Amino acid sequence: MTHRDVLRALSGLLMVLFAAMVSSTVVSVALPQIVGDLGGTQSQYTWVVTATLLASTASTPVWGKLADLFDKKRLLQIAILIFAAASLACGLVQNTEQLIALRAVQGLGMGALQVLVQVIIGAMVSPKERGRYNGYLGGVMAVSTVGGPLLGGAITDASWLGWQWCFFLAVPITVIAFAMLSRTLHLDEAKRTDTKVDYLGAVLIAAGVSLLLLWVTFVGDDFAWISWQTLAMAGGAAAILAAAAVVETRVSQPVVPLHVLKRRDPALATIASLAVGMAMFGGAVFLGQYFQIARGFSPTEAGLLTIPMMFGVLVASAVAGRLVSKSGGVKPYIVAGTLVLTAGFGMLATIDHETSLVFMGFGMFAVGVGVGMSMQNLVLVVQNSVPLRELGAASGAITFFRSLGGTIGVSVLGAVLANQVADKIRDGLAALGIDAAAAGGAGSSLDMDAMPEPIAVIVRAAYGDATGHLFLISACIAAAGFVAALFLTPVRLRETVDLVEEIAVGEETVLGAK
Repeated sequence: MTHRDVLRALSGLLMVLFAAMVSSTVVSVALPQIVGDLGGTQSQYTWVVTATLLASTASTPVWGKLADLFDKKRLLQIAILIFAAASLACGLVQNTEQLIALRAVQGLGMGALQVLVQVIIGAMVSPKERGRYNGYLGGVMAVSTVGGPLLGGAITDASWLGWQWCFFLAVPITVIAFAMLSRTLHLDEAKRTDTKVDYLGAVLIAAGVSLLLLWVTFVGDDFAWISWQTLAMAGGAAAILAAAAVVETRVSQPVVPLHVLKRRDPALATIASLAVGMAMFGGAVFLGQYFQIARGFSPTEAGLLTIPMMFGVLVASAVAGRLVSKSGGVKPYIVAGTLVLTAGFGMLATIDHETSLVFMGFGMFAVGVGVGMSMQNLVLVVQNSVPLRELGAASGAITFFRSLGGTIGVSVLGAVLANQVADKIRDGLAALGIDAAAAGGAGSSLDMDAMPEPIAVIVRAAYGDATGHLFLISACIAAAGFVAALFLTPVRLRETVDLVEEIAVGEETVLGAK
């Protein structure tokens, strides 16, 4: 494809990606009010986020493999329809249970859109040139993450709209993207006669991951870490995933290509991506809640306060993408990005309910820069090491592990936050001589307006002081990604779409291609 053809197709792909990403960021800042209006609890608040990530994570490798076997454009159109229908239904829910269920369906489409856009771009341009286009991806990521919270806050604060429009917003965007892609996206794909879908592997992976994440969500709250429930859920998940690994090594066309992940660079990139996903999703998803509940800002103000992080993503992804395409080297930017990400979370680990917003702004900017420099470049490392026929499965695998990290991060940090908040509220109420059991569910409700002012003050302080613990955990996770990035080899990105052979020259690896 010529540069002009790529840009025409890229316009529709970027709009699809924007719709998928903005659907999360628009909702994130409005979520405290949504869950409060629907009468939900802190546990349900976490599950509204976790359900989407869970469905997205479990389905991502399947969508990636399907992209290797079937028409990529047709798969993308199906994913758009699933996502649009689920987004429309989410705006019509009457309780949090319905919202959680429909967010899972939305996550199914969201996971497909994210991986298919990367696969299609990978099928159009070479890894070296892809760094240049990753700048566009980073720009869309930043615009959606900056504009999303602002839109979500404005929509939630507008009495004539209501939070339902946070979900309805994605529908017209996806409809326009569908029409654009129908006209501009034309991939030259050969028919494959040896098509075999690994249904058993897909089912085992989805079941094992889902069971593991359910255990992570409930352990420590609904049952003890050492209990028969833990043995059944964690042990069962381990057994299912072990069976999936056996299946994936024996089938001819596996959902997750383990032979690729056995190589040094893809394995390290996967570990780093898992850490970045855990730190980013797990830490950032609670910022909107912190600003609204702990600091008392409106949804619109909370969206504005997250701009430093999103600005960091925009600047870092655009600059790093250009430099990667110019130099052909990717490791320095990943190492620097994971280091800055760790430092940013280290700064945010010190916050409480009275921390200076200027200090928080610098910490959020550092987190954004770290994400912008590392996330897409980790995908490049994996895509650079596989031939075109395995591009979908490889892209799906690294996106899967990043989403898995994010889902585990949200589940674990949500559970930590709920426990920390409950303890701090209990201590605060006891200091006032109030029995926590008789305080009207202050420890679990997110409806601050319905609380007496003395109790509301305690709840705000509890959320503010507990949030710092989440970022400390995120900093430790990001540090693990930094260590993995240090051991990456200094590969040079190939300049063609398909890979033929790999030859070692000196201390660097040069990838031969046709």
